[in-house]
Amino acid sequence: MSLQEKINEDLKSAMKAGEKIRTETLRSLRAGIIEFEKSGAGREMSADDEMKILTTNAKKRREAIEFYDKNNRPELAEKERAELAVIQAYLPQQLTREEVSVRVADVIRELGAAGPQDANKVMPVLMKEMKGKADGKLVQELVKEQLAAM
Repeated sequence: MSLQEKINEDLKSAMKAGEKIRTETLRSLRAGIIEFEKSGAGREMSADDEMKILTTNAKKRREAIEFYDKNNRPELAEKERAELAVIQAYLPQQLTREEVSVRVADVIRELGAAGPQDANKVMPVLMKEMKGKADGKLVQELVKEQLAAM
């Protein structure tokens, strides 16, 4: 079952159950899929395209949570957290900070990175491998930490 079919089915059941936040979030994801279809790409949606839609939506929610927390708006931050939880159900299992840290160290060793100036060598390799499995900010933070310690 494609992501679009799964979202449509889940949207129907969320609407029937009266789950307002879940319904809104699934409609948002569906809008992203429809936007892709109408973009004129002229091809079927691939797994990478599906992942990009999900990760983009998750990133928007994380940024909104951070913004609302900074501006003392806990009720709005909580709504965004609930929406993020719905989106994460469609993403692959997220790697823990420790798992990401271990992989960062491995890639640094494999590429022979020698310091902070090599971050631009390490990041593309890690992001390609961890797309959808780890937050880009976390990966970047760990890369900077480990390269700075060299």
